[in-house]
Amino acid sequence: GRVIYVGKAKDLRKRLSSYFTPSRKLRADIKTRALIDSIWDFDLHAVKNETEALLLEGKLIKEYRPKYNVVFRDDKRFMMLKVNLSDPLPRFQLVRVRKEDGSRYFGPFPHSGALRFTFHWINKQFSLRACRSKCPGESDYKHCNDDVIRNCAAPCIGKVSPEEYRNNIEEACRFLEGGWRDRISEIERQMNEASSNREYELAANFRDMIDSLKKILQPTRKFTRGRGIPGANINPIADMQELRSLLGMEVTPITMECFDI
Repeated sequence: GRVIYVGKAKDLRKRLSSYFTPSRKLRADIKTRALIDSIWDFDLHAVKNETEALLLEGKLIKEYRPKYNVVFRDDKRFMMLKVNLSDPLPRFQLVRVRKEDGSRYFGPFPHSGALRFTFHWINKQFSLRACRSKCPGESDYKHCNDDVIRNCAAPCIGKVSPEEYRNNIEEACRFLEGGWRDRISEIERQMNEASSNREYELAANFRDMIDSLKKILQPTRKFTRGRGIPGANINPIADMQELRSLLGMEVTPITMECFDI
């Protein structure tokens, strides 16, 4: 048969009842009634969390282009963070396409709002530049206030050395790779302290900050590349056992499926 709709749900019983309960079907709009009348069978895919559900939903919609789906049918991809460490003064960028340009990419991330917040938060926390110039100098600084407004380290005018600035970039990369737990623990401590002092608005800001960071950072997993190089010694059984350990799987995987959104 042909796939006509892809959807996700936290509560599967509630989601299905919204389609197949007779009273709700009568109140449904024309499009939903047409969808229900066209259903012959359906498949279920269980995932760990909402982030994985969004990624899988987007992948399946792009693959099957179902008649009754509108979102994700275009070629618009989830955003990623990109940094080219070979630039004189590297900076993070938000991109949707991964290129073979030697840059490092983090993502894709389905929560675009949380990603944009994290992007600005990282720039501020690690004193990184956000200007678009590939190699900014004094002429660029004349038209920029980021060192005052956004905590930029201003390497363009020598407030910090290129080496010190690069250390900031590398620290931000380690943060994205999994070194974020200590910083979030510190924000949680500040949130609890603000709440104890009855500074509820400040505590709420810290809470929203934590939620956005966790949406982006929790699903991130670190994988070591270098396997499968032509001419290298390959041990498929040992490689699968290592993959099982890295992913925390209960059994050793037999097959793998890769997809790009």
